[in-house]
Amino acid sequence: MVNIKDLFQKGYKYHQEGNLDAAITFYLKILNEQPEHTDTTFLIGTLHLQQGNLDAATVFLKKAIELKPNYAMAYNNLGAVQQAQGKFDEAIGSYRLAIKLKPDDAEVHKNLGHALREKGKLDEAIASYRQATALNPNNAEAHNDLGAALQKSGKLDEAIESHRQAIRLKPDYAMAYGNLGAALKEQGKLDEAIASYRQATALNPNNAEAHNDLGAALQKSGKLDEAIESHRQALSLKPDYAEAHNNLGTALQEQYKLDEAIASYRQALSLKPEYAEAYYNLGNALKTHGKIDEAIKSYKQAIRLKPDYATAYVNLGLALQEQGKLDEAAASYGRALSLKPDHAEAYNNLGAALHEQGKLDEAVASYNRAIGLKSDYVDAHTNRSFALLLRENFEQGWQEYEWRLRAKNRVSPTFQQPRWDGSLLNGRSILVHAEQGLGDTIQFIRYLPLVRARGGYVIFKCQPNLFRLLRGCKGFDEIIKQTPTHQSAVRFDIHIPLLSLPGIFGTTLDTIPSDASYITVDPTLVTQWQMRLGHNEDFKIGIVWAGSPKHNMDRRRSCSLADFAPLTDPSDPSPTSFWRGVIRAGTPGLTFYSLQKGPASIEAFNPPDDMKLINLEDELNDFTDTAAVIANLDLVISVDTAVAHLAGSLGRPVWTLLQFIPDWRWLQNRDVSPWNPSMLLFRQTRPNDWAGVFERVKKTLISNFGLQIADCGKNN
Repeated sequence: MVNIKDLFQKGYKYHQEGNLDAAITFYLKILNEQPEHTDTTFLIGTLHLQQGNLDAATVFLKKAIELKPNYAMAYNNLGAVQQAQGKFDEAIGSYRLAIKLKPDDAEVHKNLGHALREKGKLDEAIASYRQATALNPNNAEAHNDLGAALQKSGKLDEAIESHRQAIRLKPDYAMAYGNLGAALKEQGKLDEAIASYRQATALNPNNAEAHNDLGAALQKSGKLDEAIESHRQALSLKPDYAEAHNNLGTALQEQYKLDEAIASYRQALSLKPEYAEAYYNLGNALKTHGKIDEAIKSYKQAIRLKPDYATAYVNLGLALQEQGKLDEAAASYGRALSLKPDHAEAYNNLGAALHEQGKLDEAVASYNRAIGLKSDYVDAHTNRSFALLLRENFEQGWQEYEWRLRAKNRVSPTFQQPRWDGSLLNGRSILVHAEQGLGDTIQFIRYLPLVRARGGYVIFKCQPNLFRLLRGCKGFDEIIKQTPTHQSAVRFDIHIPLLSLPGIFGTTLDTIPSDASYITVDPTLVTQWQMRLGHNEDFKIGIVWAGSPKHNMDRRRSCSLADFAPLTDPSDPSPTSFWRGVIRAGTPGLTFYSLQKGPASIEAFNPPDDMKLINLEDELNDFTDTAAVIANLDLVISVDTAVAHLAGSLGRPVWTLLQFIPDWRWLQNRDVSPWNPSMLLFRQTRPNDWAGVFERVKKTLISNFGLQIADCGKNN
């Protein structure tokens, strides 16, 4: 005769030891003899649950409940099966029935908490976990789970305390250390978070997720090399870990290793094709790489996978804006705001798009909304300053312009000495330090005599490649060069950034220091360049068609050498053609001199037809040489670059070519620069319309210089 008790004990022993195949052999022998043996039916269902055979588990557990309707543990395990199947409502119902039958079972309360948390019912989940910890205060797992739910509901202090309690109960609890790290990271306590993650990886070195989380915290704290090492360690343990590939990509991108970052994102997507965040990050890397069309495709793919992805709409807008598709960009920002009305970045970027369209009142309103949501939003304050200054609201504009100094990507010197407030210096020494670009330094050095008039010793620190040019200027007692570290050995009492001086002096349109010339060039060098250029009677025009490609607005402010072609077209049938006027006047004609530096200078090797162009790039060692050349020219025609400022500072005739909505300093609707009386401004009347600009340049050349050349030859 079969001994059921003996079979059950043997099967249960194997079950506890984890030998599931042996266990089920004995369990089935029991059911063969007693088909309605309740506990065996329950254990077979539990065994199938452990093996992942969820359908079979359901059959046996429901059978156990049918045999014993008050079987609390069968309801609990059935709930676990339903939860694994994603049937959370059914699982919650099963757990509640188990609790009704056995209300003091802490484990069931904990399991109910899991199902409620997955269903998004965080308050109810927290209540269940609290009940579990009340029933069994020494259950470390319940405290850890409570902490996870509290963290997800934003109650970080309570979450941290729950995770710490789990660790006190179970000091080697790696998962609790990991969860504690996540909560500390969310609080911004990065050093503590990193320490907690390190403890998690020490306790469980083979846990890829812990290494990945450590990498994310290290990255957020700026320790990029260590972050990359952690992500790579995670991937060595789990090569198909899409999230680690994605996070590795973001760390590499922060190091500007764009090709490697893009490869990491693509690997993440090959492993997880529906990974919206990886598409978003790929879009960011491609946009930074200048591959705007591909970036737009990636952002759109991220949005397809995650239609409520507000930040993806924002960055899609940025990419569209970079292509000049301002209406589409504004629509994308609007969509982001419909999804997340408190998205400050979307309001700021919408303001920038409106600004580029010339809708300055609307732009300022959008910047105001961004600042209302995020009062310390540096970019929005700075952008608002540009719009205010462009509208000639100098009083408020200069105040807002000071926010530029707080930009996180700005490399600025730090000083122990106080900043100057504009008061009388009374013999104190003041360091005025250049900032931003070369053109900014050339434009605003005009303020130094005003500083000196306040009665102090003025030390001016400038970029090394302007040192030779500026050392003979008025307004300072000493001039020094910037160093890569921005530190100075010179002693001084107070300091001020150069571009803060207009605000310090309360500059208005009527009080702009606009001397005809405020930079001088060594006469000997001017003579040397006169000999180099020759004594021919041609009308000499220096030209610059592009600024630094690193400038964020360079695509809009720069044109090409080919755009200058209308100024040299002898086939123009117009009887007022400048070229024909020069030829008929019997003068030799026009000679253009390329003052262009940088990558765009290569265009000088292929000038427009009929352009007599002399390329001086290799002979211009610094701006002192450029200034000496300009002193020998009749005219400079330049896009918005440092050369335009240089010509204006020398008092030489200069025509500056401006994009549709230019930099703030050029203001609006003005043909003469308020900063330089020798400078005429030629503005695009619609975006990217350089043809219209050059047509007006051509007509102005004819009307301003044609007769003078015909009558007098060279304009001196």
